[in-house]
Amino acid sequence: MLTNSLYVLTVLCLIVAGTEWLVRHTKMRHLGTALLVIVLTAVVANLGILPAGSTEENPTYIYDGIFTYLAPISIFWLLLRVNLRDVLKAGLPMVLLFLFGALGTTFGVVAGMWAVNGPAHIGQLFPAVGGMFVGTYTGGSINFNAIALNYDVMREGVLYGGTVAVDNILTTIWMVATIALPRLLMPIWPKAEVKTVKADGPLTGVDEDTENLHPMDIGLTLAAGAGALFLSNLTAEWTGIPSIIVITVLALVIAQLPIAKQIKGAQTLGMFSVYLFLAVIGAFCNVEALSQLGTLGVVLLGLALITVIIHGIFTFGAARVFRIDLDMAAVVSQANVGGGTSALALARSMGRQDLVLPAVLLGSLGNAVGTFLGFWAAEQLLPWLG
Repeated sequence: MLTNSLYVLTVLCLIVAGTEWLVRHTKMRHLGTALLVIVLTAVVANLGILPAGSTEENPTYIYDGIFTYLAPISIFWLLLRVNLRDVLKAGLPMVLLFLFGALGTTFGVVAGMWAVNGPAHIGQLFPAVGGMFVGTYTGGSINFNAIALNYDVMREGVLYGGTVAVDNILTTIWMVATIALPRLLMPIWPKAEVKTVKADGPLTGVDEDTENLHPMDIGLTLAAGAGALFLSNLTAEWTGIPSIIVITVLALVIAQLPIAKQIKGAQTLGMFSVYLFLAVIGAFCNVEALSQLGTLGVVLLGLALITVIIHGIFTFGAARVFRIDLDMAAVVSQANVGGGTSALALARSMGRQDLVLPAVLLGSLGNAVGTFLGFWAAEQLLPWLG
């Protein structure tokens, strides 16, 4: 009963719908749907209402289906909104600061993996784990799981559960940090003339995820996503190039063409799919499994903590040198570590209407480059540590 696919899907959809209601109508709006859906699903799973993960011995087929099919298709859908020319609207300083922060994340993972002796404590999957942290702290959970999907890390239940839990913990901590740092650093920050647009109240982001759809639109969007995944898997079989990379490139190419604007429903379906995906991530936060981590849990926590600290030094240090506004630096950093959704929530919580669009655009940039940086770290930078 507990692992029945229809039952599990019903509960997951209800959690996503309930989370959206909480974000729209309660003080939890500042947490954002992405973070809240992970937390709520983790609670529900650990109460025994949902399966806490999926293993070969006790598979949860709907979880596996979301990982295998829905996750990469949602990446395709969301990247259809990434017009690389529009990313420049965020302003060259913010884009450069974002890329510098991503570089800090990459160096942070290498330094952190060396400091905790990853090859010895994590094992042969240490390059993949490092690549996952590079990906997630460049653009968010989409990149984290793109790397995990390629290396099949989720099949290692204890290790995957530990990385997910640590990622979620550090993402939450960094959200708090990016809210607090502008206030703490203000006395030592050089003055910069910045035009701010304060909102009258919190913004819930309902409009961005709402589209007027016809059944034909849904049919074409579903066909585009399924077809893209089919072609990507086929190309991966022929060339050996990871399917995730192929579908990412395919989406980015289409996004630059006028036809991308004709594909309606990609944002709505993409966001709902991502929330389902994040809900499954929350379900994998098995407290019982985490209690089995022992030393591995400390190692993963140390790796992630060193990574975000070095990222923070790179980002806020560069912002200090180039006199970039503190709120901007915080949103840029959150776009790196938490992704566009978290950065959007941060901009709203600050009442900075002028930073809402840059948050979305930088989040899209992170989604676009995070997977590539993660594979670069996993394939080129980290293996020499072993």
